[in-house]
Amino acid sequence: MKITSFNPIVVVEDAQEAVALFEELGFQRRHTKQGIETVDRDNTVVRMKDKSGFRLDITQAKPLPPERTAVRINVDDFDEAYELLISRGFTNIEEDQIFCTTSSIFALMKAPTGFLINLCQHVKT
Repeated sequence: MKITSFNPIVVVEDAQEAVALFEELGFQRRHTKQGIETVDRDNTVVRMKDKSGFRLDITQAKPLPPERTAVRINVDDFDEAYELLISRGFTNIEEDQIFCTTSSIFALMKAPTGFLINLCQHVKT
């Protein structure tokens, strides 16, 4: 398994203010994915990047989850990475569901210490 990208995720109730702040800091919107339905939440993700190549996701989650410290890890082999995290004591916080969108496969994994990893594999079309 190879990590293809790694970045922080800012989880907020309303993304507009956070996006505006990071735009002032030099980040630009790359794309927005709306209507990402998980077990009990409706999510919108704004993917951002600055001139140095740093990436950031602003995730608008309604309702807001109690866990708000998260990172996104994109991998080239989702199944291998998922099994590795499970073997290290991570749990899938969405009732063990793995989600698929038109551009990705992902699962929200919680570490034994409480932080979240949005484990993701980009699907090339």
